[in-house]
Amino acid sequence: MIQGLQSGDEQAFKYLVEHYKDRIYNTALGVVQNAEDAEDVAQEVFIQVYRSIHSFKGESKLSTWLYRIATTRALDLLRSRKSKKRFGFIQRLMGDGNEPLHEIPDFNHPGVALEKKENAAKLFKAIGKLPDQQKTAFTLHKMEGLSYQEVSEVMETTVPAVESLMHRAKQNLRKILEKEEG
Repeated sequence: MIQGLQSGDEQAFKYLVEHYKDRIYNTALGVVQNAEDAEDVAQEVFIQVYRSIHSFKGESKLSTWLYRIATTRALDLLRSRKSKKRFGFIQRLMGDGNEPLHEIPDFNHPGVALEKKENAAKLFKAIGKLPDQQKTAFTLHKMEGLSYQEVSEVMETTVPAVESLMHRAKQNLRKILEKEEG
């Protein structure tokens, strides 16, 4: 398939999109927590893959490369939003402009059963408060089912670093959820 993609085979690209679109979307959704943004990120991932497949060297699995692109794109989107938020807040402090801060809207992840949506919404809101690295590790491992080894490859770090990120993410989630309950 990789050779087909690199030679511009349209069928190989269609297969890639069909095979990975839901996983890439769900990964992006876990990070950005907004369905439209997740769709945009997923589209950008496949555009980037189409444009840069010739640079894929096969040193990691294709899925690892795709997840890496998806998490990078999703985190870039969050960072740009945070920077816009900070700029908007500063503008309001200075008296320039009066548009409200953008809050992450409620959403429902497709993998969540109907009766669990309320708890899932609380969890996703808490996940949204995690530092980027913890959010990425948690999303890839718990929501996408990647092993620590696979997460370490996607995040380009070590397995012990992923274990540490997961431990801190769980601790932080516990604190955030307890704070909201109390």
